[in-house]
Amino acid sequence: MTAFGQELAGTLRRASVIDLLMRHIRESLSPTEIALALFHPDAEARDVVHAWPTGRPDRRPLLQLVEQRGPLVLADGLTPLVEAGELPPQVDGGGSWLLAPFVARGRVTGAMAIGGEPGRFGPSALRLLEGLVSQASIALESARLVDLHDDGRRSWQEVVDAISPALCIVDRGGRIRRANRAFADLVNAPPASLIGRPWQAFIPPEWSGELQRALEQQGAGREVDLRTGERTYAVTAVPSTSTDRSALVLLFDDQTERRRLQDQLIQSEKLSAIGQLIAGIAHDLNNPLASVVGFADFLKEVPNVPPALREPLTVIQEEAERASNIVKNLLGFARKQEHQRRPTPLRPLLDATFVLLRNQLMAHRVEARIEIEPDLPAPDIDPNQIQQVFVNLINNAAQAIASTGRPGRVLVRARRWLDGVAIDVIDDGPGMSEPVAAQVFEPFFTTKPEGEGTGLGLSISQGILREHGGRIMLFTEEGRGSSFTVQLPLASRPPAPPPEPGTGAPTKRLRVLVVDDEPHILHYMRATLEAWGHTPVVASNGREGLELTERETFDLVISDLRMPELGGREFYEELARRQPAMLDRLVFSTGDTVRGDTLAFLESIDRPYLHKPFSLAELRALLAGVAREA
Repeated sequence: MTAFGQELAGTLRRASVIDLLMRHIRESLSPTEIALALFHPDAEARDVVHAWPTGRPDRRPLLQLVEQRGPLVLADGLTPLVEAGELPPQVDGGGSWLLAPFVARGRVTGAMAIGGEPGRFGPSALRLLEGLVSQASIALESARLVDLHDDGRRSWQEVVDAISPALCIVDRGGRIRRANRAFADLVNAPPASLIGRPWQAFIPPEWSGELQRALEQQGAGREVDLRTGERTYAVTAVPSTSTDRSALVLLFDDQTERRRLQDQLIQSEKLSAIGQLIAGIAHDLNNPLASVVGFADFLKEVPNVPPALREPLTVIQEEAERASNIVKNLLGFARKQEHQRRPTPLRPLLDATFVLLRNQLMAHRVEARIEIEPDLPAPDIDPNQIQQVFVNLINNAAQAIASTGRPGRVLVRARRWLDGVAIDVIDDGPGMSEPVAAQVFEPFFTTKPEGEGTGLGLSISQGILREHGGRIMLFTEEGRGSSFTVQLPLASRPPAPPPEPGTGAPTKRLRVLVVDDEPHILHYMRATLEAWGHTPVVASNGREGLELTERETFDLVISDLRMPELGGREFYEELARRQPAMLDRLVFSTGDTVRGDTLAFLESIDRPYLHKPFSLAELRALLAGVAREA
């Protein structure tokens, strides 16, 4: 038994312990049969580890009895236990038997039964078996603890290898104790080569300073940002346990996608703010532009203009109209709330888009051209949303050409397509590779440098076209340019004809009240209306205008919306309360058609309105309509 104990001393594997035990029992007790089972610690199932020789009857009922009865010598075989009902009838066993349990920490952990010839075993043989089993129990418990430790280590390794952050445990000397697979991949080294090596040997040299400071301030919650190539990592250092500060954990969290999304969202917010700023500036320009456009039109109609002034007046009129168109395009592009589909001819929409982008195209040295198929039907669209699509596609094409460092061309071609229309935006830029082309419609995907693109334009455009029942397709070849094709369904009704501008002042003379807080607009409107034979009356705010309507009768009231001392809406509400009959003679003039509440108000009153800056033709058409109804 001493020799058995010495052999067990260096054995830490369960199978080896059992093999040694079985060999010593066979050498010491010369049995004819051995059955051994180890009980599962967390369940009632038994694990039959070994039976010798093979082919013997199932001894599990006998081994289960050992757990209940403890050590036993059965000199008369198993028959008395079968007769006493302690074993089932099918258990067969003559000769003599020894039964002994495995005990560890006061709990039965297994059982052994050995059979021999009749009269072979007695009390001394049982004591020998108990001694061998007792030593084996201790060795098996040690082996179990070793297995648990190994399982725990494997589980820890599996867990830390499964997480995405790179993790590295270093001692006070800077040597790596443990690291997960993500860290090994990060430093591009085999996991086995990391253990025991200094962490400085594996990380990029430019990281050393920041990582050293993080290690020195471990536990302070300090996070450092490190970059390698296109990746960004947030690194923290914390003690491995709250009590043991001899080892530190370096945690490398890949923040690349998160930071990219944050940057894209910030950029989107900036673009949104810029759009609101542009819309606000455009609105503020409308009032002075209204005066410039109006007076330019007015002076052009003055008879006997000196020849020396006619050309300058023509230039003023054309440039004022150009500025007016630019402002209208900016306002139209920024008008996010007005999602109304209507039959829309493509030529004016594309012309307005090119005017909006003219300076940018010139800056990129891009020659742009529009080709519209004759008699092209009008698609049923929200013009502001579809213009946003065209602005994005043309702008992308121009930027792609600019990236080549040479001039280029963009062709926008509108044509019939099955039961709708197709608009091709074709450029001779660098084109795209297949992997890039496969991702261009994904949100936040962009090939532009950081800070120059959100990666949202094409995905938003695709969503707009889907809402319209259309689609967008890409045809590209690397080195030979790209072509985006927008397909839109036709309108279900014909477009409304544009209003016919009047060729002169209406025959009926009208009394017109003009309410506006801009003195130049009042001056322009008074001079124009008087020149046309009407009787204008002006008021500088809504309160003055309301008082005039109570004292005098007017055929038409033209009122601004945004004014001090009773704005346009309040003016309308007071008229509705005091003089509801005047509401049918009220028309608003405003440059504020970007905000959704303004549009909602104008639509709710169901009255025509003049969009500043308006031309004399628009004003004539309004007056002609009032004269016909009067």
